[in-house]
This record gives sequence, structure tokens and C-alpha cells, in this order.
Amino acid sequence: MSKLTIAMVAVAAMGCAVAARANGPAGDACAAKLTADGKAIYTATVAAKPTTETLRPTVEKEARSLVMGGKIARSSARDNAVAAGECVKTALQ
Repeated sequence: MSKLTIAMVAVAAMGCAVAARANGPAGDACAAKLTADGKAIYTATVAAKPTTETLRPTVEKEARSLVMGGKIARSSARDNAVAAGECVKTALQ
């Protein structure tokens, strides 16, 4: 493979990575409308850098961790996790 081809493949791969995070601001705008607990789940989930394939288990793990740590209310964790997950999904698209 020539150096030019390798360079083109590398640039294309970087472009795909940037496109995957292109709607990060849309996810942040969505998260701004969440409750405090929802925002905590959103922040923790985004920090874990999920993919579209790992989104659900990542949201579940982060929400569970926040509940067990006493940082968010257990009673509303599920509803907040669903809402936060939708915002993260928006950010990933």
C-alpha cells in the first residue's frame, strides 16, 4: 500500500470519528432539560464514552452506580436513566 493510500485511509477514519460525535451539542441541549438526577446520569454516561452498541448497558451501569453511591434517588432512577439515555443517543448520532 502506498503512503498516499495509507494517509487517505487515516484521514477517512478520523472523519468518521468526528462525524460520530457531530451531534454532541444536540445531546448537551437535550441534557439541559433533564432533572438534576438525569443530568448526573447523562454526565456519567458520556464520560464512559459509550458507542451506540454499548449505550444501554452503559446507562444502566452508570445509573446503578449513582444510586448505590447515594448520589441519585432510587425511586426515579429508571425514568431519569431512560431520559438521559435518549440524550446520549442524540449525542452519538
